Amino acid sequence: MSLLNPSLHFRYLVKLYSKNLLSILFGLSFAFAAIDYFQHLQKLDVASNYQILYIFYMWQEALGLLYPLAIVFALIMTKLSLVKNNTMGAFHAFGYDKKRLFLPLFTVSTLTYFIFLTLHTTEFSYAKDKAEFLLENRLGTYDVNDLFFKYNDTFVYITKLDPIEKKIKDITIFKVEGYQVRYTINAPLATFDGEIWTAHDATLKTHIYENGELKRYTVEHKERIETLEGYKPKIIESLYEGKALNIRDAYMTWELLYKQNLSSDKIRASFYDKVVVPLFSMALLLILFFKLPFHARMMNMGGVIALSLGVTFGIWGILFGLSQMGANGVLLPELTAILPIVLLWAYAMYIYFTEERSLL
Repeated sequence: MSLLNPSLHFRYLVKLYSKNLLSILFGLSFAFAAIDYFQHLQKLDVASNYQILYIFYMWQEALGLLYPLAIVFALIMTKLSLVKNNTMGAFHAFGYDKKRLFLPLFTVSTLTYFIFLTLHTTEFSYAKDKAEFLLENRLGTYDVNDLFFKYNDTFVYITKLDPIEKKIKDITIFKVEGYQVRYTINAPLATFDGEIWTAHDATLKTHIYENGELKRYTVEHKERIETLEGYKPKIIESLYEGKALNIRDAYMTWELLYKQNLSSDKIRASFYDKVVVPLFSMALLLILFFKLPFHARMMNMGGVIALSLGVTFGIWGILFGLSQMGANGVLLPELTAILPIVLLWAYAMYIYFTEERSLL
């Protein structure tokens, strides 16, 4: 390898780091999926082709969960390989400083982050839910029953929601002021057009009060009544059944709950978990790259590996615990997700701008 070509070092490090990243990511994710499969093998009472599909779904879930760890582990493997083979010393001998050598690794890790960020705007985020349907032997059964929730200044009761067909069977909407029910709307069927639900063949009962007492009510039949604007089937299913949301749906749900002055802690925590928390991996990438020794003679290989893995698992575990606290409403999601990442990145930037260019 000739180090005199300015772009050659970039391509070399990108290739080496990418190879390590892919091998670790696929190795970890396949191991995760295989372990999960054997743990639930007795419960997985479906045909063999569906068992393969279950493994595939859990592999997708593992990819989304473990890719930040793979980013860091690949850095550790790459750095130790370069140091052990004295390649790092050769780079420095030709005038490459730490910041210049770090750029290729950071480029690959950033690209990986954006790839998974894009995947989390698709059905990729629902892999675990699909696997659970197979595990519960509920093939083709996606109905959600008996939902009750608040919508603007009304309450909504849904007997059955079919998120696949985007239909509601038997929907009741009623408005309450104080202890008085002002009106009720009941329809046997409602359909979703992508933006709003339309209740078909609806019956509107308006209650008329005098001196605080119900005197009579009027009945009107409406061919169509539009309601639940912005409440996509997946949003309803997630809010009231605890199902996963992709990034786009989570953001839309956050907006809906904000407009209605309802708590959005769980949704914000889910959104930050996919968008903000994985950024810890790139901050840790920078910290470890600058802090790990650059010469084999200064390195205790076993100690360095143990310390690096321990720090990585420790930070990942702390962030996971904080995210659970944010999702359960113990602390604000901004304190459990955004604040730790900001602090970690602040330390990483401090190292980046203050670390001496000379070898450790």
